Amino acid sequence: MREFRRAIDEAARIVVFTGAGISTESGVPDFRSPGGLWTRMAPIDFKDFLRSPELRVEAWRRKFEIDQTMIGAAPNKGHMAIAKLVDEGRVSHVITQNIDNLHQHSGVPPGKIIELHGNGTYARCLDCGARHELDDVKAMLELTGEPPACISCGGIVKSATISFGQAMPEAEMDRARDATLGCDLFIAIGSSLQVYPAAGFPILARKNGASLVILNREATPLDEIADLVIHDEIGPVLSSVTQLN
Repeated sequence: MREFRRAIDEAARIVVFTGAGISTESGVPDFRSPGGLWTRMAPIDFKDFLRSPELRVEAWRRKFEIDQTMIGAAPNKGHMAIAKLVDEGRVSHVITQNIDNLHQHSGVPPGKIIELHGNGTYARCLDCGARHELDDVKAMLELTGEPPACISCGGIVKSATISFGQAMPEAEMDRARDATLGCDLFIAIGSSLQVYPAAGFPILARKNGASLVILNREATPLDEIADLVIHDEIGPVLSSVTQLN
């Protein structure tokens, strides 16, 4: 804990990188883990979503079923500790693999959050980019039984997340790379650090001369290159090291 606090105090520009592990303490399921939701509801590939109206309906059915497991999820002490560091000006950006919007709810300004895998709390048209609220999408689906179309252009509407087989968002990847190259301390929190290209950012930070801290319950493949590794519960560790009330 003392080493972690000293690393934060001595850093001029910190980037925080978060994965599913930080949100499981808020009751959000880790879909990739053994026995997780993806074990019995394998994700539908993006190309299949595009080609098949039936699979689009099924994708939305699964989306709304999964959302039921996250009702009432709120930021936990880990999220709030990160928000405190952002508010203090210590953390320049929060790069996240999560789609749950909990960093926003914790008080981190949206402009400081880089969502590599999108956001699951709303939808977008794949053609014109128009935003669609999930309640409206659900109502359209229940009324017609057909996959929802964009009210602006008639295009395909999809949850604003990155699906399997879908290209990573270029703008967010560029922002994440710039933020990583600009930091002198990179803190990876609650990520298995096995999903690429996202897991490449801690490596990039380390190669660029930044210190690397990994906080995760289990070991990761990048532990050996980190300056400090803590295997413990995320919320209690972060609230302690940031002196969160």
